[in-house]
Amino acid sequence: MTLGEAFAGSYLRRLITGRSGSVPSVLPPPSPEAQLLFLTKLQRLFAEGDFTATYKFALLITLADLSVELGADDGSELVLTNRQIGEHFIGLYWQHCLPYSSGHATSAPGVLVQNNGAQAAVVSAVSTFRANTAVASPQAAARLPGFRELVSAVTNTVSAQPLNYLQNFGGGTDEFLYERTGAGKIRLKPSVAYCLRRFYPLVQQLARSHWIDHIKQNSRNLNILGATDDLEDFLFSSSRQSLQVMAAGLRKLDEARCFYCGNMVTTADVDHYIPFSLYPRDLAHNFVLAHPSCNRSKSDTLAALPHLERWLARLHDKADALAEIGSAAGFQTDTLVTRQVGAWAYTSALSGGGKAWVTTNAYTPIDDTYTTCFA
Repeated sequence: MTLGEAFAGSYLRRLITGRSGSVPSVLPPPSPEAQLLFLTKLQRLFAEGDFTATYKFALLITLADLSVELGADDGSELVLTNRQIGEHFIGLYWQHCLPYSSGHATSAPGVLVQNNGAQAAVVSAVSTFRANTAVASPQAAARLPGFRELVSAVTNTVSAQPLNYLQNFGGGTDEFLYERTGAGKIRLKPSVAYCLRRFYPLVQQLARSHWIDHIKQNSRNLNILGATDDLEDFLFSSSRQSLQVMAAGLRKLDEARCFYCGNMVTTADVDHYIPFSLYPRDLAHNFVLAHPSCNRSKSDTLAALPHLERWLARLHDKADALAEIGSAAGFQTDTLVTRQVGAWAYTSALSGGGKAWVTTNAYTPIDDTYTTCFA
């Protein structure tokens, strides 16, 4: 059984046949048959596509991320600029441009090769920029004069390569995801943004696992990797230093109290309010302080209505302070994007009949009240 088949069992059937939620529609969502066809073509893309570099995995993740952040729960098209996609690529590859060290005696630190030929052009461009500027995050880099040139170079590479070839598989071309419109834009076809939002965890998991496998199977990475088992964390997780900066700022902002139980914390975790397992991107406004016990109990579930209401109020009342802390830590800072991700997460949970965490061992069904909080 493949990863996609294992993940697509009862979870996907429940999503496909569940309610569409309470978000008003401009165009009707795709039918269950259309959603299954989308999944079939996505599976074929992974099985039959030619992946000489990791760009196509990055493009799929980017399209899914932007669909969550900018799309809606209907069948509408979504227009994206090549530059938006290029900027997203810089964020995805930023960490990858640092030397990876497995800590194994037989391996040597080095930048992982992400192309079957010469090093991927995006990795080379970002690596050169990082070496010349010594900035720690894409957010800090965006304030430098040379960042526009970096974005242009990455955008040109993305436009010439994965945007042209992602939809080539099985010996032909099937433009089921998007079409190029000229003027540096693409248009996600009707229902594609909906499906990318609907099946977001599956798209992420498939793209990331194939990305990791591609790096592991590249013979030029063997001397770097050794007997590693933490490659996924290196490629896709936050740095420990950034989380420490975020934690220090949150302690000052929230008076060292657990967001969930309200009690003072001595040892605190930095928790993703919208779980990282649902949306694996680090947004500054999504972080809260939590007791380790509250964090472990909540785990990968969404929080119940009282927590949600306080979280939304916090986004409004402390937006500037959270942005300042997040900027210092090197995280993306955008209140509107964070709200959009929250609305998507709760709407998806509503559609799937999900439950929300109240406190230890206590859960409650998610109903329409949750999604109306975002209206």
